[in-house]
Amino acid sequence: MVKVCLFDLDGVVLDTEPLYTLFWKKLDKRLRPNIENFEYIIKGLTLNQIYDKYFHGEEDKQDKITSLLYEYERNMDFNYITGFEVFIKELKTKGISTAIVTSSNLEKMQNVYNKCPEIKCYFNEILTSEDFSESKPSPDCYLKAAARFGVSPKECIVFEDSFNGLRSGLASGARVIGLATTNSIAEIKSYTKEVICNYDGFTLLDH
Repeated sequence: MVKVCLFDLDGVVLDTEPLYTLFWKKLDKRLRPNIENFEYIIKGLTLNQIYDKYFHGEEDKQDKITSLLYEYERNMDFNYITGFEVFIKELKTKGISTAIVTSSNLEKMQNVYNKCPEIKCYFNEILTSEDFSESKPSPDCYLKAAARFGVSPKECIVFEDSFNGLRSGLASGARVIGLATTNSIAEIKSYTKEVICNYDGFTLLDH
């Protein structure tokens, strides 16, 4: 029986992935590696993972990018994935608990709350990067989220869009439903057979 639904944030609750792609694409070429399609290659990586892999030892660049990104996020539009609000309210009526489980930090979440104050009412818990010791694809975040509710991961459904997020959910032992908002249906199906493009008309059925 499903007791808890755990949602990643970007590309799962909020339709922000295209905005982040645009940020990295338009970033001053002096600040980003000379790698073709860099904005797509880094999808699903945390900011720290991007820095460790592509900006190692370049603290000045890291600081500049972080400053520009935070400014960008303060002015971003945070729109929900199509059908999400209807779906999350349906879960509430079924008595299923919900949580955001995101690699975003509290500063980013404050920007979200400023634009979408109602989002706090949609979830029983909101876990951010400050709550975890390991980033996705480690299952740490989803294991801790399940523990927060006192349930087994097998009683949870994880909703994810990125490859690292899908790996994280699967490694936790939870049932995983993929969102084809960032990657293609075919790519996500190599991780889970349950794939949706958005929540429009989607109803949670027993596995």
